[in-house]
Amino acid sequence: MNREHNRTALVTGANRGIGLETCRQLDLAGLDVVLASRDPDRGRAAARTLNSPRIRAEELDVTDAKSVRRCAERLANAGVEVDVLVNNAGIYPTVSYFSLDEDVMRRALDVNLMGAFHTCQAFVPDMVRRGYGRVVNVSSGLGALTENVPSPAAYGISKAALNALTLVVSAAVPQSVKVNAVCPGWVRTDMGGRGAPTSVEKGADTVAWLARLPDSGPTGGFFRNRRRIDW
Repeated sequence: MNREHNRTALVTGANRGIGLETCRQLDLAGLDVVLASRDPDRGRAAARTLNSPRIRAEELDVTDAKSVRRCAERLANAGVEVDVLVNNAGIYPTVSYFSLDEDVMRRALDVNLMGAFHTCQAFVPDMVRRGYGRVVNVSSGLGALTENVPSPAAYGISKAALNALTLVVSAAVPQSVKVNAVCPGWVRTDMGGRGAPTSVEKGADTVAWLARLPDSGPTGGFFRNRRRIDW
């Protein structure tokens, strides 16, 4: 039997868009999936649309360290070990820098950076202990310093910081735990809008690929369309 049938993936912000599609693709690949969302009712409704016995919905507010710890405790008490962590939860403020107020900036950092900080601290140590783990941080080329000045301001800065966190965590764990970031592209979701050129299936493809890397796979990288890109 494929060992992926023994693996469990937790996907944050998974009640819609790229997160929900990632859950679908990982379920089809044979993984058990924890569909995590801030709103438990929306999470359960999203899980029902996938109609799979391998998918369970969990309440998880990534901006709240206590919520993350409670989720980790519930899963541990249920005997669920998280082997794959997909940090997908994110927001996309588009306010220009000189119109940006502190609350919007802090909210972007809370969700896009601190969310992954909280979940990595909660779930990665057990991956290290078990000798297997995959962490995928859903980032953006808009946070890549080599492509442009990160923009829009709050979004780009928070995603550049998420890229830095990816490198820090990857350096702090053994090679058995793969930690990578992904730019899914401009995707047709509620966030990306109807005019986006990339389907949600294509946007989630590299996310799901990184979540299932073999032992020989890369770590500490930034990827788009399954290819490494510059930070």
